[in-house]
Amino acid sequence: MTEKILHISDYVPPYLWNLIILSTAIIIGLLLKFIIIRLMVYYQQRLDYSTFKSIITHLGKPLTWFIPLLMLNLLLSWFFLDPKILPVLSKTLQIALTISFAVLLVRTISVFEDYVYHIFDIKKTDNLRERKIRTQLQFVRKFMVTLIIILTISAILLSFESMRRIGTGLITGVGVGGIIAGFAAQKSLSNLFAGFQIAFTQPIRIDDVLIVEGEWGRVEEITLTYVVVCIWDQRRLILPINYFIEKPFQNWTRISADILGTVFIYADYTLPVQAVRDELTRLLHLNALWDKRVNVLQVTDVKEHTMELRALMSASNSSQAFDLRCYVRENLVTFIQQNYPESLPKTRAIITPSDNQKQPL
Repeated sequence: MTEKILHISDYVPPYLWNLIILSTAIIIGLLLKFIIIRLMVYYQQRLDYSTFKSIITHLGKPLTWFIPLLMLNLLLSWFFLDPKILPVLSKTLQIALTISFAVLLVRTISVFEDYVYHIFDIKKTDNLRERKIRTQLQFVRKFMVTLIIILTISAILLSFESMRRIGTGLITGVGVGGIIAGFAAQKSLSNLFAGFQIAFTQPIRIDDVLIVEGEWGRVEEITLTYVVVCIWDQRRLILPINYFIEKPFQNWTRISADILGTVFIYADYTLPVQAVRDELTRLLHLNALWDKRVNVLQVTDVKEHTMELRALMSASNSSQAFDLRCYVRENLVTFIQQNYPESLPKTRAIITPSDNQKQPL
């Protein structure tokens, strides 16, 4: 092959030959980019999932850089270049190709993630298994991306002879330095191991409903070092990941999303409890949020002036339970107002005539 190239050089100037090879690689890249962009435009108009659409979406742009760089790297020996320039160009192409390949690997993980998200749909009602898989996948994805970045940087640095010598020196003196680095990175390593523990033992999962730091919210994101909880009023509570290993918290969806809701009503002793119990049953049957498991009304306490009625109802998840409780609370109060207004809470007082009032005028 080298002899053929040298033979061609007798007829084509070196700069023109180099330009032809460079243009060939660029044209291949532009042609591939055009095809991929057209496919992306076509598939983005489709709302349904397909593996090919995911591949085009995530791998399209990285491939438009990776393939021309690969072609240039393969055709580098065909260039007619100064011996001083050739090593520099070769090293530059190798670094660019390494970075491009790393980006391609990261995007490949995204293709796999799309496939898993399609198979395990978290939008379904009973999504415990789906949330478990997604929690593990999200953590593993972040870990793999971090690992790919570290390995890519290491491969680039070790491709230089000077950096390899420095690395050898560091390994030789790793004793004291390793101990110092271990103490410095103790907190980060603790978070990392806590992340592994959460990903596989799963005290929390993506979309779990938590009561943490006195706030009600859903787990929105789990990273290698922290957890994002989306609070009910759309604020975000950011907590270190080892918080969920070291401190207690409430998980309302640990086993299932089913939950019981309570409504407390305070009324006078004259209120007929059975009438309120019948009204609760009627209200629950009219509301689709009730999952038909629990329907109880009991007198749970009596105080000096009022009695406490607790209405207990069930719903398929905490959000629906909250809405159902508000609905029952509002309608039970309206029922008492309209039918038994005399049974609303009241303060009794006995007025006796004073001594002056007892004396006749």
